[in-house]
Amino acid sequence: MAQIRTERGLDRLVNFSDATVAIAITLLILPLVDAAAHIGDRSLQKFLQDDWWQVFAFVVSFAVIARFWVVHHRIFESVRSYSVPVVWSNFLWLFAIVAIPFTANLLSNGQGERPDIYGLYIGNLLLATVASQLIAISLWRNPELMSEEARSDIDRTRGIAEVVLMALALALAVTVPAVGMFWLFLLFLADPLHRALRRLFSRSSVDAR
Repeated sequence: MAQIRTERGLDRLVNFSDATVAIAITLLILPLVDAAAHIGDRSLQKFLQDDWWQVFAFVVSFAVIARFWVVHHRIFESVRSYSVPVVWSNFLWLFAIVAIPFTANLLSNGQGERPDIYGLYIGNLLLATVASQLIAISLWRNPELMSEEARSDIDRTRGIAEVVLMALALALAVTVPAVGMFWLFLLFLADPLHRALRRLFSRSSVDAR
């Protein structure tokens, strides 16, 4: 990869990522489009009753990709240049994003308690979460890639709570499949856990001085 970093190169990286996310989030609806083609003489209510799990998987997966894009957007808002680790961490993130429609389709068509499918789906989300964290870490280690405002307000605890809770949700979904995908509601604890980690990190930094 060329050592010269240009604004055009950064724009291409961000635009390519946005286009890939747009395609992935659009693909989520295709199983429901196929199901709608077989509605026959069923009422809309009956259709939703019969295919509620597919609808649920679509809504959850749409919200998940939207959330990942928001985090990705927030990270790249502070980026002024890029590096090889940033590029390849971003490709790892894109790999996880484009796999979501596949794992969501497995989830919507799986019958009964399926720890294997739950594990694959949440593991996919964990990979995307870890990839986001790798991008952030690459930027923290090379603050010259960031804007001056972002350099002055680096929060090294951001993202750790999501990784921990996603890993916990994965372990619980596999070991206690009766709860299934609802283990993802653990992510609602991300904000309070992040605040606790930030206070702990700040206190440790003060004590170290």
